[in-house]
Amino acid sequence: MRFQPLKGSNLTTVRGINERLVLHLLRVHERLTKAEATRITGLSANAISVIFRALEEEGLLLRGSPNRGRIGQPSVPMMLNPDARHYIGFKIGRRSFDLVVVNFVGKVLVSKTEAHLYPTPDNTLKFLAENLPPLLASAGKTENDIAALNIATPFELWSWTDDFGAPVEDMAAWRSFDVKKTLMSQYPWPIKIENDGTAACRGELVFGPPHDSQDFVYFFVGTFIGGGLVLNGSVFPGRRGSAGGFGPLRIPDEPGGDRLVDHASLVVLEHMVAARDPELAMTIYTEDCDWDALEPELTQWIQRSGRSLAHAIISALAVIDFEVVVLDGAFPDIIRKRLVKEINQRLDQLDQQGVVRPGIMPGNFGSLARAVGAAAYQISTEYMIDQNTLLRETPSTIFKS
Repeated sequence: MRFQPLKGSNLTTVRGINERLVLHLLRVHERLTKAEATRITGLSANAISVIFRALEEEGLLLRGSPNRGRIGQPSVPMMLNPDARHYIGFKIGRRSFDLVVVNFVGKVLVSKTEAHLYPTPDNTLKFLAENLPPLLASAGKTENDIAALNIATPFELWSWTDDFGAPVEDMAAWRSFDVKKTLMSQYPWPIKIENDGTAACRGELVFGPPHDSQDFVYFFVGTFIGGGLVLNGSVFPGRRGSAGGFGPLRIPDEPGGDRLVDHASLVVLEHMVAARDPELAMTIYTEDCDWDALEPELTQWIQRSGRSLAHAIISALAVIDFEVVVLDGAFPDIIRKRLVKEINQRLDQLDQQGVVRPGIMPGNFGSLARAVGAAAYQISTEYMIDQNTLLRETPSTIFKS
């Protein structure tokens, strides 16, 4: 992987932003020597030494094994300390809950998934109360070890109830329920809420394998379909936090509806399987689902989703020249790969004049992507550089140490 240059400043007044820059680059490149960090950032060797030392003393960095075999003193690479921070990610979904404990480099220490017919404020709080204490114990962590509890959830949970058969009156309770305020009164940690598609995209960017693309579009196929945008190497949530809400994208000439959500959503597969076996259909949202048992509807759904996603990708490329498309979803890796293959085959059949075809690659976190992305929120906003907002900040904000 080539080094992505991000420049810092040698002025002492911007030490805070430079430390964040170094942490960002270590997350992207996994390990860096002082010489490499100096070359990439444009900072002085002395400034890098000071930053490395401060971050190591804070417990955020570890020393790697010295690089030997060259003339002079062996260089020592630095890397992120996995145990520096721990986070809880909680996904509130239309068909399931996911709860994870994640370390500083994105390793899921423990997780818990529970399927349901639909979420309500009451069953959401009950799930968290019953499962969070044993989950922390299983991870070997106490309350003091946790830096934050973050939530990923679809905005307006009370919408589209007809599409997944939820009672309107029960789902309407979400309109007046302040989940963040409620949880802050029950738990001692900072709490942030993010759209579930944006959160999944954030998890892919922060914890996924590093790659060279600075601009990519991310699709996540869950009960419905959503996703996120990465621009200039940073998540772009939009002013209302809903950028990448791809469900309403129009899809031409596809029986069954004219929106992407009408085709590339697991609830569509659920309805297809339910026509044959209603009980089997609901296992789609469970951890032990036998995906082979969903045939032949599964293959039919992959073909239908692949056609629709190919159209959606062309539409997205007409707006922004994305380098890569990442496709993830609440299903096993083999299903992701089949869907990526189907999308590529469908793109071969579409008119691509005026756009440059991107690479299509599977995501890395599957069903847990939204909870993992929720856990990544503070890392992304406190320990990485956001190139989309940095220059919009006031000088007093940018240069505070």
